[in-house]
Amino acid sequence: MEMHQVRYFLALADCLNFTRAAEICNVSQPALTKAIRKLEEELGGQLFRRERTLTHLTDLGLLMKPHLEAVMAASSAARVEARSFQRLEKAPLTLGVMCTIGPRRLIGFFQSLEQEIPTIEVSLREGPGDYILDHMLQGALDLALLALPRYPERLDVRALYGERYVVGFGARHRFADLDQVPLRALDGEDYLNRANCEYPEYMAALHPETEDLALRVRYESEREDWIQAMILAGMGCAVMPEFLPIMPGIHTRPLVEPSVRRTISLVSVAGRRFSPPVRAVVALAERFDWTNAGD
Repeated sequence: MEMHQVRYFLALADCLNFTRAAEICNVSQPALTKAIRKLEEELGGQLFRRERTLTHLTDLGLLMKPHLEAVMAASSAARVEARSFQRLEKAPLTLGVMCTIGPRRLIGFFQSLEQEIPTIEVSLREGPGDYILDHMLQGALDLALLALPRYPERLDVRALYGERYVVGFGARHRFADLDQVPLRALDGEDYLNRANCEYPEYMAALHPETEDLALRVRYESEREDWIQAMILAGMGCAVMPEFLPIMPGIHTRPLVEPSVRRTISLVSVAGRRFSPPVRAVVALAERFDWTNAGD
């Protein structure tokens, strides 16, 4: 069944005149008649009965009419949706965000995005880096915000901004007297391990010569709020990105000797066609001033 057959049928069902229906559809009467006959063959019975100058819907025609009306309505709705989508009147976007990336530097970008595309509908999907990466490659995400030391070749990676790693600790910790914390100072410290943190990967990739520390890992958790609550309780310290949301009362110092930084990037699958919303987001990200965003 083709859409022009449905359109011819509905026009004829409305006016019950082959000549008039052909004029409405802007086709010749033989072309309309041929299309109706082909539709009848596909549906297995006569749809119209012609009695001299009168044309009537058959019982099968009456039965099929609401179904074909629904087909035409769905087709029209699909075209309207598609046009709205192309004009960004509807702009859905699924964005994966690595769970260790804090929102401080992203809120300004999202506000600018909303100003440029008021109809943007962003669904955020948060998770560890490997989880976001897998869903990106499987096509479940339009774009992703990631901060990994390395990426598969299948991905296009657009660097947005960088951030340092810092050491977080409580008010009475000995690190409070320091302006910065050398890595060796963590040796023997009670440590709270952030399970989803990619810091060890960065350290291994950027500073493979660094010796292992004798950290006393007291607790490990995937939840940042648990780790930070334990820091506030004086139960240990932790290495974390500087733009991660920090609970009031937690002190931080830059990690040095060596200092370690990571880059937050907007990631897409190489060669995958961008929808208009995705194209707009990528364009804004590339010209957005990330220098002091969120400070």
